[in-house]
Amino acid sequence: MDQAASDLRETGHRLTRKGRDLRVRVLEIPGAENGGHALVFGPIIDACLVRIHSRCLYGDALRSDDCDCGPELDLSMDMIQDAGCGVLVYLEQEGRGAGLVDKARGLRTSEVFGLDTFDSYERLGLCADTRSYEHAARALLDLGLRSVCLLTNNPDKVRALTDLGIAVTVVPLVTRPRSERARRYLDAKRRRRGHTIPADDEPWSALGCSVWRFSARWFTPGCWWRRLLAL
Repeated sequence: MDQAASDLRETGHRLTRKGRDLRVRVLEIPGAENGGHALVFGPIIDACLVRIHSRCLYGDALRSDDCDCGPELDLSMDMIQDAGCGVLVYLEQEGRGAGLVDKARGLRTSEVFGLDTFDSYERLGLCADTRSYEHAARALLDLGLRSVCLLTNNPDKVRALTDLGIAVTVVPLVTRPRSERARRYLDAKRRRRGHTIPADDEPWSALGCSVWRFSARWFTPGCWWRRLLAL
């Protein structure tokens, strides 16, 4: 924690997002394949909101309608900003760890053969998902966090944190697909990787733990939870 605290002190600055200011500090997460950065917003508090996000150039930067990456990141940041504190762990894991070029090859293969991206990766001889979240979990421990409210639909992220002794309360991210291609991708993640994404006529799948255990201090009028209920 001492080194992490030193790094955080040297990087604190103001960030303006959607017309509002918040303080952010940055901690590097080493690792050529599964590294990245932890962005700490506001004070570090146990049971704060945490989003572990793998880089998606198309969704995050280009705002593609073909996946849920951009909407999930945007919603997570809205929730962290409304709460006044939280951590965004941004990992350099483009294309589920395959990289941008192989991701593009997979998307082309999907178009040509009518496959989901998991099958297209396998057709190309690639692993469907090579990501690890151990580096992210260790970074959270370095920050002194022993419990988090994890913004995720991905059970692999939950397991990575609980395996290292971090208590996790899962907060599912409710986003609506913005295209038919996105709807198919969400369905593939639900079927192939066990993500807690409901089918059109189903409620949220259970992860065997509570998903709404916030104290009243998180809720303020007009906050993210009102928007979720309106979806």
